[in-house]
Amino acid sequence: MVYNESAECPLFPDNPGHCDALIHLRRGISSISLIGCLFMIVVIWLFKKHVAFSQRLILYLSIAAFFDSIAYLMGDIRPDGPMCDFQAWWLTFFDWCVLVWVCIITFNLFMNVVKTKNIERFEILFHLIGWVVPAIISFLPFSGNHYGPAGAWCWIVNDLGWRFGIWYGPLFIAIIGLVVTYVYIIVTLNRRLSTWQGTYDPDSERQAAMLKDDIKSLRAYPFIYLAASIFPLINRIQNAAAPDDPVFALVILAALTAPLHGAMNAVVFGMDRETLRKLTPSQIKVAFMARVTKTAEIQEFDPTEPKRINESLSNEEGQY
Repeated sequence: MVYNESAECPLFPDNPGHCDALIHLRRGISSISLIGCLFMIVVIWLFKKHVAFSQRLILYLSIAAFFDSIAYLMGDIRPDGPMCDFQAWWLTFFDWCVLVWVCIITFNLFMNVVKTKNIERFEILFHLIGWVVPAIISFLPFSGNHYGPAGAWCWIVNDLGWRFGIWYGPLFIAIIGLVVTYVYIIVTLNRRLSTWQGTYDPDSERQAAMLKDDIKSLRAYPFIYLAASIFPLINRIQNAAAPDDPVFALVILAALTAPLHGAMNAVVFGMDRETLRKLTPSQIKVAFMARVTKTAEIQEFDPTEPKRINESLSNEEGQY
């Protein structure tokens, strides 16, 4: 139930309408992110992009971001209690899942471009890292009852040390690492392309084009991720400095940018040239029919089958 004029608004008790605005904004942005995640999952399934390892990594990221968006859709500004703790844990877990899968995608691109190695055989290990490590981290705040009401949603209570230790510290270290890695990848790829000039090798040309497309769609992601994280960070610092005096504009900006992961993923990973070219009614119809229509199975050749057919035909002719 959404707060109304007569309901308690713990963040802004003198302006209960502020809570209404926050909840509606948070739900609206979360819904956009949810749709963005569904779009990515459907596109990857529809066009069978999951056969490529890099696209499966994007699929896992989209699934994590989908559930992360659900956390921001969860109900009202809750009082402290089991449901608030659950929302806080859910948010921490899937925020970390999104961050880890982004790092794994970047690591895969680094290994492909810089080391020219295929690391698909480590997919199971990546699943352990992408889901188990966030789970372990998300359970740590339970040790000291650090989950609870935290502004526009439930998260880690007003403890700057825990907030930086569990999330903001690792987040900004990861963002810096992503920026440095992408710069190194781009420099390495440009050097490699210069060595390929003057000779024509179809495999090299195709590999270069694929790598350039991958980097083109991914290189802006750390900066987008940083932009989506900066206002929640500023808001948390202000909360620590003046816990009883939240700034409505900062809370609004945090509620506007924090749930954007799903929408960002759809723009960065789903708006590549190849995908956009396929998003036409005719292409979508053909791809959908190919997915839902059962294809004829190729039977293994049985050398005795012609003999059985001939015997059957001979028996039928003898009856006339």
